[in-house]
Amino acid sequence: MNKSPILAFFLAFIPGFGHMYLGRFVKGTLYPLAFFGILAIAFFGVLVNIVEGNLVLFFLAAALLIWIINILDMIFTLLRRNKEGTPASLTATVEAENEIQNERFFTILLSFMPGIGHFQIGLKQRGLTFLAVFLGAGTMIIFVTLLTRQSGFLVFLPALLVIWVYSLFDTIQALNKKQAGEPLEDRPLLEDLNELRMRGEKSGVFATILAVFPGAGHMYLGLQKRGLQLMLGFLAAIYILDVLRLSLFLFLVPVIWFYSFFDALQQTSLVKQGKAEDRPIIQNLSMRKGLVGGILIILGIYYMADTVLFPLFADDLRRILNIDIWYYYQRYFQVVLVSLILIGSGVYLLKSNRNAS
Repeated sequence: MNKSPILAFFLAFIPGFGHMYLGRFVKGTLYPLAFFGILAIAFFGVLVNIVEGNLVLFFLAAALLIWIINILDMIFTLLRRNKEGTPASLTATVEAENEIQNERFFTILLSFMPGIGHFQIGLKQRGLTFLAVFLGAGTMIIFVTLLTRQSGFLVFLPALLVIWVYSLFDTIQALNKKQAGEPLEDRPLLEDLNELRMRGEKSGVFATILAVFPGAGHMYLGLQKRGLQLMLGFLAAIYILDVLRLSLFLFLVPVIWFYSFFDALQQTSLVKQGKAEDRPIIQNLSMRKGLVGGILIILGIYYMADTVLFPLFADDLRRILNIDIWYYYQRYFQVVLVSLILIGSGVYLLKSNRNAS
């Protein structure tokens, strides 16, 4: 098919769309995942007050860098295709190709709202499913957040990104079938998933898109233990770092995300080969209940002291001891705590190395 270089270039302003249009599905998937994933992490971090100032600028700069790489990649791709030239036999079919390109352009453009692109190509039931799920989930998340006045419920906003990406991919897949002359079957999304379940199969595309939220893709693949640990680890890291105000360890959040995402890709391949095993990330956790319980008790005592005891008795302690403990606590405690964690980790690694040798 004769692809329009102008349309491909303008679609590339949305990371991945131009590459998807040219049939480069790997780059068309990775670019938007990286770009929108970084923006989502930054947005969520600002909402829960764990990302601010220079860190916000860092995330924005990273997203901008990915966008620039995406544009440059598209330019070099179009230049290579231009050097290859266009066969003269295609001249007689320019008008037909333009109609196909226009249909593709408007369908992708309408797909920015999940379900509308499906309406464009005649899949009304399927489009209605995507539209209802997207609007319903978004409305419920915002409503519950406003009703309870708890910003923690905004952690479910990435689910909207999952629905959006899957709807866009499904629209492009259906459009390719239509333009290839294949018949399209208009049925709700849940019927497809139910059919796969009845055949005992898993959708690799659906698992990959669910993997945008750590652990969700693993759970879909049936790896419940592994998925649950990744999901709890991701959410707990965000919550604990926010509560303890340990911004130095904020790098752990994207590390967990990337590990979970690429592990989901690997597990998807293993599931198709029948070699996947539901092994937890942390083995023998049941044998370490005492350690986990001790850590939870320490965190609970610290949280109570930080939010209740110190603010309540700070003035009394200052009058009795003639020392502003609250001031020193706020100024130096985080630095001391982080230093002790780093020193303790270093000592543990040194001892482990000596025992191994």
